[in-house]
Amino acid sequence: MDAELAAPCRHAGVPLPAVVDSVTRLIQQLADDPEVLTKYGLTADEYRSALPGAIEQFRGRRSASTSGRKMFLADLLQGLVDAGLVAYMEKPEYGDNTVYRLEISGFGDVAIIQKGCPDGAHSSKRWKVPEWARETYLWWLCDSTRYEPGAHIDKGVKRLLGEFRGTRPDTLSGIIFHNDMCGTPNRPCPKSAYGLEVGRVRVPPPCVYVMPDRNPEADAWNWNGEVERVFPAILLQAFGIAPAQAAQFIGHVGFQKRRDDTKTIITSRFGTGRATTFRS
Repeated sequence: MDAELAAPCRHAGVPLPAVVDSVTRLIQQLADDPEVLTKYGLTADEYRSALPGAIEQFRGRRSASTSGRKMFLADLLQGLVDAGLVAYMEKPEYGDNTVYRLEISGFGDVAIIQKGCPDGAHSSKRWKVPEWARETYLWWLCDSTRYEPGAHIDKGVKRLLGEFRGTRPDTLSGIIFHNDMCGTPNRPCPKSAYGLEVGRVRVPPPCVYVMPDRNPEADAWNWNGEVERVFPAILLQAFGIAPAQAAQFIGHVGFQKRRDDTKTIITSRFGTGRATTFRS
């Protein structure tokens, strides 16, 4: 799938769709296997009636675990403060709009909007740039292996294109795809030579993409990555990447108007002369 090229990493050990389908059929057909049900003290009717609740309970426990992992972002941003790269961080009240406020000396305040996987409408469309923010970023904390990272990012960018072309007055400065899965055996990262200790885990630099500015008179926006931002270089500095090297690790999203539609380009950079690009 070409959309995978929107990021340099791939998931490892992800089960094939056919295997997932087989597990689904297994769960559905257990009601017809009295030997297995008897082992757990269940009848077929008890199994069928309890199955929906069991699935919801499993999902709830998984969500609780996920919410705990999201503290990863707070720890990472606190690391910027501890390193003297950010003067102050204001933590959010957790809810629908989880926004961190970072004060950067000599520049102003940056907003980090915490979201989940980018393919969901909540994570790509339900956001608002704070009035106080000089730059604003969506930070996608996504541990789903349903799609490859690049495909997740592409789905999010396509939703953001609709917001960019719409009537809303605000625009994003950039998007970031990164969570505690990055750099693990399940999601190997080609940037792992650089790293930051977050809690007890060493993680590689995030995938950062600069978004375009809106200009109604233009027919292309950041298509060649000409837009520059302040925060990405500061963020990457925490991972041992010097400001002079930062451009080699900062990607971009661009849009270009065509006769019948608008094209997108997503470029990720992950070192000197190393980049991957997806156009659609």
